[in-house]
Amino acid sequence: LDEALRRIISTLTNKNEDLQNFLETVDNTLTGLQDESWKVMSELEAELELLRSTLEEKGAELRAAIKEEQQRKEAELQNQLSEGKFALLSCEELLEFANQTLTITNEEEFLKVTKKRSKTQNQRHEVTMAPAFRLSTRLAASENMSQFTVDFSVERAELQRLHFLPVPRAPEVDASSCVARDNTITVAWRPAGEDAPDGNSGSGRVGCYEVEYRKTNRDNALRTAGEACWEKIQDIRETQVTITGEGRDLKFDSQFIVIRVRARNKTAAGEFSEPVVMETRAFNFSFDAASAHPELKVQSDTVTWEPQGVKGHDPRLKGKDPKPSSRSATPSPNKTAGSRAARFAGESYTVLGDQEMNGSCHYWELRPLADWKSFSVGVAYRASLGRFDQLGKSSGSWCLHGSQWLQTTLSAKHNNRAKALEWPLPQRIGIYCDYDNGDLLFIDVDRLRLLHSFRTKFTHPLVPAFTVWCGGISITTGLQVPSFMGNFLSTNRSLSFFFFIFILFYQRLNHIRCF
Repeated sequence: LDEALRRIISTLTNKNEDLQNFLETVDNTLTGLQDESWKVMSELEAELELLRSTLEEKGAELRAAIKEEQQRKEAELQNQLSEGKFALLSCEELLEFANQTLTITNEEEFLKVTKKRSKTQNQRHEVTMAPAFRLSTRLAASENMSQFTVDFSVERAELQRLHFLPVPRAPEVDASSCVARDNTITVAWRPAGEDAPDGNSGSGRVGCYEVEYRKTNRDNALRTAGEACWEKIQDIRETQVTITGEGRDLKFDSQFIVIRVRARNKTAAGEFSEPVVMETRAFNFSFDAASAHPELKVQSDTVTWEPQGVKGHDPRLKGKDPKPSSRSATPSPNKTAGSRAARFAGESYTVLGDQEMNGSCHYWELRPLADWKSFSVGVAYRASLGRFDQLGKSSGSWCLHGSQWLQTTLSAKHNNRAKALEWPLPQRIGIYCDYDNGDLLFIDVDRLRLLHSFRTKFTHPLVPAFTVWCGGISITTGLQVPSFMGNFLSTNRSLSFFFFIFILFYQRLNHIRCF
């Protein structure tokens, strides 16, 4: 009965969680529906207002053309009317003079009148040059304005056929083309049916796509309480997108990422595709502040060396910097001077990672800060490091050591042995650890150069390990193993193979000589 009751309680707990997720989804959908309805209504009003303004603008243009033509014709007709009135007045005056002249019967008086008229101007010339002879009796303009008649029957029919844009159908995510590699995620999909991006605002085809993704630690698309919300990438014109994060590489701090896509035309967005879950597992760890030396200040992904007490407590710093230091007498907020039970002490300025490696491949990167003097980075068995041990001086620790103290050096250290490396000091170091194959590689990421490699057999769980003195370092975790590591691994293993063949040949040769 107890077992049955436990199963019932477990089932009820799962059902309760699913119901809470469902209610949250319903509430979000309701809020989204209200927002989307208001948005669509606003866009419709904006379209209608644009249509009205366009029609008014066109109407004003047509009215202006009609008024301009009316004014032109009125001016021409008024000009003809004025000329006609003047010609009529002149004609009446000449006609009256001619009638008066014809009524004179006395020859002397007739000659007297004609001579008097000739003194001013020739009568015949005056008659023939009268405005009435020059005036055209054809109208310069007509009252016909039918050429300005418009026919909106076609446009009216188009408006009557006006309808909402069809909603694009959900695309189909091509899971086989979705790749998580080199700290980026490439997502590809196929349009549904005949939908395709064409930029034609009057059609129902796809204008762009929207991609949403969120991180999760479950291998299904259901969201549990406390998980991240959807992040959006909008206005995608192609049928694929590469997610790289904002301003830096995407950090894979979860085991999976859920992807979904939807299509959008001018204003309408379709339904989302079926979510696709992609595995994005990477090595995530932080500094274990509890393991840090008391004079190391741990902040997020950064470790800095902050000496407690007077500056002269470290003999290497005496007389080297006469300038006062803001860090010389202030203890780290993460550590106190009375922390005698610290994991590391003395000159072992070491801090460990908080996650172990006991299989598979792991990769992370380190950047020295601007004021660094000495650092080491590598891996170690947690139990192999004593309280005063430094990295590389035990059989259970391997590291790359860089120094700008007195002289610039770069070396690889393991089991209290150091090998000097003839490389310039890198600004970005990639650390690759293949626990199963026993490979530990240090890469100059900016120059894509192999700095050093260890080949061994790991027998206990490893932890990332760091030593910092005078300055600081920052790390980047949540990174996938980059693709360029394949070239270094193949080269390293080829060299190991040829070295193994050489050793066998050398032993065989010595055996023959002894024989």
